[in-house]
Amino acid sequence: MSKILITGSAGLVGSECAEYFCSKGYDVIGVDNDMRARFFGKEASTICNSELLQKKYKNYHHYSCDIVSERDMVIPFAHCNDIELIIHTAAQPSHDYATDHAELDFSVNAFGTLNLLELFRKHCPEGTFIFTSTNKVYGNLPNKLPCFEKETRWEIRRYHPYYSGIDETMSIDQCKHSLFGVSKASADLMVQEYGRYFGLNTACFRCGCLTGSRHSGVELHGFLSYLMKCAINKTTYTINGYKGKQVRDNLHSADLVEAFYKFYKNPKSGEVYNLGGGRENSCSILEAIKLCEEITGNKMKTEYDEKHRSGDHKWWISNNDKFKRQYGLELKYSLMDILTDIYEENK
Repeated sequence: MSKILITGSAGLVGSECAEYFCSKGYDVIGVDNDMRARFFGKEASTICNSELLQKKYKNYHHYSCDIVSERDMVIPFAHCNDIELIIHTAAQPSHDYATDHAELDFSVNAFGTLNLLELFRKHCPEGTFIFTSTNKVYGNLPNKLPCFEKETRWEIRRYHPYYSGIDETMSIDQCKHSLFGVSKASADLMVQEYGRYFGLNTACFRCGCLTGSRHSGVELHGFLSYLMKCAINKTTYTINGYKGKQVRDNLHSADLVEAFYKFYKNPKSGEVYNLGGGRENSCSILEAIKLCEEITGNKMKTEYDEKHRSGDHKWWISNNDKFKRQYGLELKYSLMDILTDIYEENK
């Protein structure tokens, strides 16, 4: 049976990947030590996901390992002869957390990725390595786009080259990123380099807002999930800067996993793809609040902080055209589908 190794296997994307490949009959090696609880508190713990996977699938094998430790990771790589695919989703994912924990952030995101790449190169170089990167590798360059203000969102003109979304031609250089953005950019570049320098099958998927019902959303990370929880529980949601009109495109984790599978079946070397919900799944915070109110029937409580988060994007929509041309892509989840999915899981 073909083996798939997934880091962060109890997290949002990792657990979606684990269930997807287990359902297809693959032998899944899951690696997750619940660092999310260390980052954001016990309410962010993903242990319930790992327990559910172990209970539901006999072909899921869980390891509580630290991806930064080569000694730890030797254990799951004992299956190396049969590993065909590594999906690396484990990360420290928050701008704000990284600001006060720079060494831990860089260790997990950069050194953890390098450790995995070395193990991949040494033990299963014929396989494929997929890295869950982020649009934050572009730093604040998207904020230099000529945005104009509308009633509920910031927007760019229809004639602008990026109106349909930002593609992979945007530079990631010479701009402010946030410490989190730098650690992820370091990992992103290393994944590309192992593809191009060593001729390995690798890909970076630079995603916008990833979400879904599996997300253990908290204030520091998990926009739509945390917003919906605030709407359900009638707790106050803090809007940080940009008048709440900052735009995000939202991609359900299940749609991302489908893209991973397509790449795995026909891999390439050192590839980069921007992947998100696109314009059709985009919304501002103000627009998302209105949708949450419609779904829950609750009037949301909000407060406004004029200071936006450092490195935060004023406007981001992903252009998926490159991946569509190479592999084809149809998103199954609309924005309303995503929010309803989160609501049903948390109500």
